[in-house]
Amino acid sequence: MMSALCVIVASSAGADTVADWAEATTEIATEGPNTVRTMALAQNAVYEAVNAITGRYAHDRVDLGAAKGASVDVAIAAASHAILAHEAPLQAQKIEAVYAQAMAAIPNDAARALGVSIGEQAAKDVLGKHTDDIPPIEPYRPLTTPGVFVPPTFPLGYAVAQHHPWFMKSAAQFRAPPPPALTSALWARDYNEIKAVGSATSTVRTAEQTDIARFWATALPDVHLRLVRVVDELPGRDLTRNARLYAAVAAALNDGEIAILDTKYHYQFWRPITAIRNGDRDDNPNTERDADWTPLIATPIQPEYPCGNCAVAATVVTVMQADMGREPLPLLRTTSNTAPGVTREWTSAAALLKEIANGRVYDGVHFRSSTEVGNHMGEQVGKLVAAAYGLH
Repeated sequence: MMSALCVIVASSAGADTVADWAEATTEIATEGPNTVRTMALAQNAVYEAVNAITGRYAHDRVDLGAAKGASVDVAIAAASHAILAHEAPLQAQKIEAVYAQAMAAIPNDAARALGVSIGEQAAKDVLGKHTDDIPPIEPYRPLTTPGVFVPPTFPLGYAVAQHHPWFMKSAAQFRAPPPPALTSALWARDYNEIKAVGSATSTVRTAEQTDIARFWATALPDVHLRLVRVVDELPGRDLTRNARLYAAVAAALNDGEIAILDTKYHYQFWRPITAIRNGDRDDNPNTERDADWTPLIATPIQPEYPCGNCAVAATVVTVMQADMGREPLPLLRTTSNTAPGVTREWTSAAALLKEIANGRVYDGVHFRSSTEVGNHMGEQVGKLVAAAYGLH
């Protein structure tokens, strides 16, 4: 698949610069710290810049100075470039290369100069609003009894759980209730389902289910962002509306990531590989131990509950549905870095969310209850942020 960076360079005037730069920003941000936050900063700077020029959403318009006659495409590029340069300095060579190539195709005139000014001012404004997002971080403290060894690999995402959200009142606003009690029938159901279908050597998982599992083994946000482009490319949409959609989606992902990681580290619930290899210690007679059970994919290095992949998808489709209003979502499709060359499609958001939930169970890394809770949390965050952007 063509790199998103190449897409920008190949784009001509009139192409969907918002979507192209959104994908390029995501590609670069995944190689640096605070990936989702960087995406949110960039997409909101892009929206501010575009809306300052078009003035379509007067209630959201930020005064960035005289914008009449500014090149919208240049403003998008300049806003994206400024955010990336600030947030991902270790990727400076790549950032400068793609920016220079994109700008080389645009005449060096007054419209270009004004577009650069508007884009850079928008980035400065957004960065200024979010200088306090990351408070002093309390380092992860391994759970152990003094003197007892624990693996010296620390989990991921602990710091993000401490970030200040943009729209939620706190990271814990949508914190999920506790995971199923280990003595419950629900726990036995979840345990035995994933033990059978999520094992690396499962004899009950079908070839199609394995394909789904491989597709949703990804941990990168680009698989979800590509869903947005399906709406972005619908006939009759304009650049400002698309910029707002991407800004809302990225901001919702930022708050959603904080909410999910807050819940994960609040409960620190064990992953299937730990639970199944300790099935004789959960005081449940219906969970038989398998001493060498291994999941289909490598287990993520963070607590299990709830399913983050499920929550992210639910957040994205909730914001997209709000943007569409009463119109149904179009045929959804996306690709995944863990299933090269494969494009999957869904006729509804419900079908998409069901497949992702199933995929994470087939992967052997998430229990069924966790996927259901993740979907609900994502929907809650998505509705809150969509309303903040006036999507309904």
